[in-house]
Amino acid sequence: MPLASESLGVRSMATSVQTDDVNIVIDPAVALAPNRYGLPPHPLEERARVELWARVREAAAEADVLVVTHYHYDHVEPKEPGLYGGKRVLLKHPRRMINPSQRERAASFLGSVRGIAEEISYADNKGFRFDSTEVRFSRPVPHGATTARGYVVEVCVDDGDVFVYTSDVQGPQLEEQVAFIMEEKPKVLFVDGPTTYIDSPYVPIDLRKANENLVRIIRETDIARLVVDHHLTRDLDYRDRIKPVFQAGEEQGVVVQVAAEYLDVEPNLLEARRRELHGEDG
Repeated sequence: MPLASESLGVRSMATSVQTDDVNIVIDPAVALAPNRYGLPPHPLEERARVELWARVREAAAEADVLVVTHYHYDHVEPKEPGLYGGKRVLLKHPRRMINPSQRERAASFLGSVRGIAEEISYADNKGFRFDSTEVRFSRPVPHGATTARGYVVEVCVDDGDVFVYTSDVQGPQLEEQVAFIMEEKPKVLFVDGPTTYIDSPYVPIDLRKANENLVRIIRETDIARLVVDHHLTRDLDYRDRIKPVFQAGEEQGVVVQVAAEYLDVEPNLLEARRRELHGEDG
């Protein structure tokens, strides 16, 4: 279940996964873009951050296992190490296949949670069993189309029904990112979607690759539900951006939606609406 996301008003992919054996929270963090359109966060965004962070903290407190897929601050909260107290922590390796900025953040994070976490395990390309539930991790894959922003690990939770969480693949765009999804054959997939909100000549190329891969996943697996959020829903025109994916979902009987719709609430894209909220949308 999504706990926080851009379609709920903040930067996050925090997700709760509960089986009969284990209660897991993936990437318990919430953040706001410090600057968008040259504007700071609107008070409505600040309110959403407070409310959603309270939801994430509550879920994390009840969890047995906390997962950290990488060390960006919309995926890990360094200011509240107590969140990890008494928890089994499964995390992206802090020194291997990691860029310099994330390596520094990882070292600081580990320094704050060692001694309070029940157990810390590096998860890259490993599996962990909790009775009849298995949690499997991909090899580190690029954060997007290149390794400039480092690497992330994708997550699969399998208790007979398979759930996959891509973390920040920004698409997926690369075959190595898609391969884990195709191998795991999820019924439910939570993907972060392409980064269409930035001004870059590479956006059309990245978007095309992401659409092709998401359509392929819909057509070549038995997926029942595809939740696309995070980077994608920083763009007010996100539905038009991935129109081929929605069309493929309709054709194949696959539900394609954002995290807010998964929770049966209206999408609330506060960051994407920041100009409007500040009265500067003219």
